[in-house]
Amino acid sequence: NLVTALGCGIGKDEFDPDKLRYHRIIIMTDADVDGSHIRTLYLTFFFREMRELIDRGHVYIAQPPLYKLARGKQSRYLKDEAAFAEYLTQSALEEAAIFTNAEAPPLAGEALADLVSSYQTVAAHIERLARVYPRDVLWPMMSVPSLVAEDLVDEANVQAFATSLSERLLTPKDKSVQYEIFVRQDPERGFYYPVVRRTAHSVATDTVLSRGFFASPEYLDLRAMGERLDGLIEADGFFQRGEKRHETQDFAAGLDWLLAEARKGCTIQRYKGLGEMNPEQLWETTMDPEARRMLQVTIEDAFLADQMFSTLMGDDVEPRRKFIEQNALAVANLDI
Repeated sequence: NLVTALGCGIGKDEFDPDKLRYHRIIIMTDADVDGSHIRTLYLTFFFREMRELIDRGHVYIAQPPLYKLARGKQSRYLKDEAAFAEYLTQSALEEAAIFTNAEAPPLAGEALADLVSSYQTVAAHIERLARVYPRDVLWPMMSVPSLVAEDLVDEANVQAFATSLSERLLTPKDKSVQYEIFVRQDPERGFYYPVVRRTAHSVATDTVLSRGFFASPEYLDLRAMGERLDGLIEADGFFQRGEKRHETQDFAAGLDWLLAEARKGCTIQRYKGLGEMNPEQLWETTMDPEARRMLQVTIEDAFLADQMFSTLMGDDVEPRRKFIEQNALAVANLDI
């Protein structure tokens, strides 16, 4: 087993780090969420039972790729979903431009890249917020007049926002779902809140858009993006990539077209596990000392690290429940 292979024993009386048989202990798991779970268990073991091996710099984490992209005879490996999205976006923006109208100079280069990056950041915000607020309601907020937290004391302002948002939701994509936006008063605090009522299969669910929501950085970014896109592309505007062009006033549709064009002629392989790689690929991406990427495990603050492991991996459920409740919206990758 692992303890025998390492050769340094385990337990207070038997553990001797000087007897370690190897200079590097490399944790090599799949690049997906399941691999992250397994890696966390190994790190918990080393932290709890053999922490001195971490202190001495013996423990590393391999960085196997999650994707392989091939175009013609050229190929590259990408570490994770974020790296894949970044590469695809960079490819999509090569020789790309937006012509806001037939006579306008093109929006291209760094200016276009900045706009796309900001848009994708807002899209990521919306995906996180969608765990609490209906996604179909969040996107239309980009194109309705903004409502700042200070306006919640004015019933007329809140009602105007609710009416404008309701008009955007008259034709939802999912015909089995209906939305209603109305205003609810909080007499104790003196605020008026928009309330989203989502009705699906005759079951209604109300979600309050609170002061915290309108004051959040996510909502402010969403509205800022809405203002940047408002009227950006006129009736005769279009997207262009190379010699191809796509006529649309919808920025999201135009960006989707650019990304689809970038995928053409590209073979994309997603590895579910290291076992899917042939020996040559495994050596090239993960095991070749000249090319592999590894992270050395360090402990910058032993007390905080111990506290975190106790919270997430300990036997007491209550601290873990509180941690999940407090950090739910900050999660970037959620495995359900």
